[in-house]
Amino acid sequence: MIVNILMSLVAVVVLGSVAYTAGSVPGLQVVFGIWIPYAAAAVFLLGFIWRIFKWAKSPVPFRIPTTCGQQKSLPWIKHNSIDNPTTTKGVILRMFFEIVTFRSLFRNTKSRIVGDRISYEWEIWLWIAALAFHYSFLAVVVRHMRLFLEPVPAVIGIVETLDSFFQIGLPVVFASGVVLFVAVLYLFARRVFIPQVKYISMIADYFPLFLILGIAGTGLYMRYFLRVDIHAIKQLTMGLVTFSATIPANVSPMLYAHLFLVSALLIYFPFSKLMHMGGVFLSPTRNLANNSRIKRHINPWNPDLEFVTYEKYENEFREKMIEAGLPVEKES
Repeated sequence: MIVNILMSLVAVVVLGSVAYTAGSVPGLQVVFGIWIPYAAAAVFLLGFIWRIFKWAKSPVPFRIPTTCGQQKSLPWIKHNSIDNPTTTKGVILRMFFEIVTFRSLFRNTKSRIVGDRISYEWEIWLWIAALAFHYSFLAVVVRHMRLFLEPVPAVIGIVETLDSFFQIGLPVVFASGVVLFVAVLYLFARRVFIPQVKYISMIADYFPLFLILGIAGTGLYMRYFLRVDIHAIKQLTMGLVTFSATIPANVSPMLYAHLFLVSALLIYFPFSKLMHMGGVFLSPTRNLANNSRIKRHINPWNPDLEFVTYEKYENEFREKMIEAGLPVEKES
């Protein structure tokens, strides 16, 4: 297990170190500051679309929703319209709560043996960490849109105001960056210290965690300790989005490390478990109504088979059945 952790950690450290070193070489700054981000954005966009189309083309002939509530049946039995929806409205509500509040994860429990009995516990901390991670990541992405848009939309200013509700000196401390870093640390610690989770964890589980830790760590370092030239960064990012990119002066090599780790995450994203961001909308276990007791669903891909009645079967094998002592309906 420790090998998977070390390989993932070394891979991220090497990626960041290579980009940091290249950021000090004028000839390589164009590669790591312009061409690699463009390539990463293209791979992310095309890969994302490819995965979505691939899932959308997958046949789903039967209703296979995962449910945890009472299915609609008899009128006097109370029906759970969200956890076991039978209508499109119920499916929309279920999907909304699943995506916005992680409803199924909120209901998650873990089991352990206590004496001669099985004990179930509510696993609330995983749900809190997942919410903190995803919403802080969203806030960080929205705040960074300031670097790619001019003029800056008012909604970004609102997010920044809410994100910096407590101010400790200058620069203003954004809660999302700190929460993101802590949440990823918790998710990593959970994979290390819980034996059952550690047993099933692979490189594909550790690598994105270290990659996001590297992105968050370099970002926090540049904002609160290194104090990079934000105007030069804005010039670089605006050049990227307007396809007139140039490498400005006074750009710290740490920015190239940060940007390269972001590019690595974008390239890795469509081909990893992180694609659940788009896949959740196409999951038949979530987006189908469970109306199998109301409507009969027939697999349209079933081949047409010729069925043999018992009468035809007995007519063909009657003599052999009589010789074997098997009962028959007609003796001749």
